[in-house]
Amino acid sequence: MSGHSNYEPKTGFERWLDTRLPIVRLAYDSLVDFPTPKNLNYWWTFGGILAVCLGIQIVTGIVLAMHYVPHVDYAFNSVERIMRDVNYGWLVRYMHSNGASMFFVAVYIHMFRGLYYGSYKAPREVLWILGCVIYLLMMATAFMGYVLPWGQMSFHGAVVITNLFGALPVVGPSITTWLWGGFAVDDPTLNRFFSLHYLLPFMIAGVVILHIWALHVPGNNNPTGVNVKSKEDTVPFHPYYTVKDGFAISVFLLMFATFVFFLPNALGDAVNYVPANPLVTPAHIVPEWYFLPFYAILRAVPDKLTGVLMMFGAIAMLFILPWLDTSKVRSMRYRPTAKLYFGIFVLACLILGYCGGRLPDDHVIPGLSTFQLLDADLNSMVWLSRIAAAYYFSYFLIVLPILGLTETPLPQPESISAPVLSHPANAPAGAAASPEKRG
Repeated sequence: MSGHSNYEPKTGFERWLDTRLPIVRLAYDSLVDFPTPKNLNYWWTFGGILAVCLGIQIVTGIVLAMHYVPHVDYAFNSVERIMRDVNYGWLVRYMHSNGASMFFVAVYIHMFRGLYYGSYKAPREVLWILGCVIYLLMMATAFMGYVLPWGQMSFHGAVVITNLFGALPVVGPSITTWLWGGFAVDDPTLNRFFSLHYLLPFMIAGVVILHIWALHVPGNNNPTGVNVKSKEDTVPFHPYYTVKDGFAISVFLLMFATFVFFLPNALGDAVNYVPANPLVTPAHIVPEWYFLPFYAILRAVPDKLTGVLMMFGAIAMLFILPWLDTSKVRSMRYRPTAKLYFGIFVLACLILGYCGGRLPDDHVIPGLSTFQLLDADLNSMVWLSRIAAAYYFSYFLIVLPILGLTETPLPQPESISAPVLSHPANAPAGAAASPEKRG
């Protein structure tokens, strides 16, 4: 999609700058005149929403860092001081804590959209992999940020998660010791997590720039999955998609504001409002909601090392996805069987998230008499997690490779304009579009 620039400097200063640092030309070609498929729906607005979320997290994080004290004796009290004594500190802190959840809501929708419409397929493999790198950095940033308030769940969550690395052979103990800065989760750990939590968002911003660059080389995918074949298939990014994205961002910010002002602690855990105490372990240690599917996969396996490998493997599947899907058709609009399996995959992810937030021995159906097999309760959350996790991995390793070779897709339109222009509403008066041309 990259090609000749239509930017023309209008002032002497712009001409002077353009010959030395063509940053205005870059912004014009990327945000104004960039040819964009004209059939993008609102699922494509979450890229802009994510950019806004990242900006909010960086700005509020910088303000919070001005007042936070990364020391085990003062961290919890410094957060309370931000809430009570710093001007609008409560607002900045609630924006930052709820902003992390909004960030993950948007990124999960963005990822599921990419899965459904095949945005990971050639020639967009690097674009997808960079997106997975962003997701991985987000997870690391969020985990370290959750430790910083130094409440009960923060401390014991850090103990549990960092101990998982110790299960890795050879390098595991060294990684754990480096993360701790010693031989237990203590003051050096908090200092390291604060430093990395401050650094990683800027690394995310750098990878986002690469992500956008990788997007602008082949151009956007679109709901049909058909490549753009002519200029008639595109419109300039501005004003068409700046207005559309702006409206979607406004709606998203209304939801964001609802949590900040009316439900600020709905997505957190009340136990984290108790100062960290290494001698008192919470009855149920759970991570933030956006980690729950992976936590369920970890708990579904009795062996610690296997559980850790499967948890990391669940993320690794995303990186190799472009080579696992053997279908030549991008969009699932034209793959009815794949659409069915994808719906089950989304359901499996939701089930994993639900199981991750429940106790392992909770019953799926309370009060129902349970069956016993090898002393394992088949009605427990562990077994439901195992079933959902088995489908999660089967979807990537079995369903997508085989389905691409055996499925017969529906006919695809010749261009992205065909489904719109052949609609009966666009036919001449008294005539209807022929069945073979209907999109």
